[in-house]
Amino acid sequence: MSDESRTTSERLSRAVTTHDALEMTDDGFEVTTTVFEGTVTVDETAEPSCYTVEVTAPTLRAATADEVGPTVATDWFETLERRLESAPQATRTTVELDEFGVEKRGDSVVVTFEFTLGTPRTAVDVTKTFVEFVEGTYVEGVVPGYDYQPPVADLLADASQGETSGGTPL
Repeated sequence: MSDESRTTSERLSRAVTTHDALEMTDDGFEVTTTVFEGTVTVDETAEPSCYTVEVTAPTLRAATADEVGPTVATDWFETLERRLESAPQATRTTVELDEFGVEKRGDSVVVTFEFTLGTPRTAVDVTKTFVEFVEGTYVEGVVPGYDYQPPVADLLADASQGETSGGTPL
């Protein structure tokens, strides 16, 4: 059976199950190559399909063992939000966001990207790129001088592997 004769749902399922970084869930799929939780829901009733990517990461205060002042926490959050706006530029295709948001929910930062795209194979690649972009942007934006806890400490250790001068990848 050719890919064109498959339904959108069949093409999406095939795109996810054959992708080495994705795993099907009850209501969509998740990206498995990042420390932060990256989930994707799909509205297949829309034409083209609408994808909602949600990435959950710790706030700066939740990521450190140290006290973080309100100004530092606010500035860090606002900077993260501005940097994440450029996520579509990291993809290998033109993606226009229908919605974008970064919000605090308790000790978490939740980043949401919503977009429509007709080709499931391309869409799953875009979703993976968005989740990885959030994680990479987060690591680039950590504030030096704090004692970070897992999973952020682990990300920083992984990022600085192989650096001869030591320190973080900032």
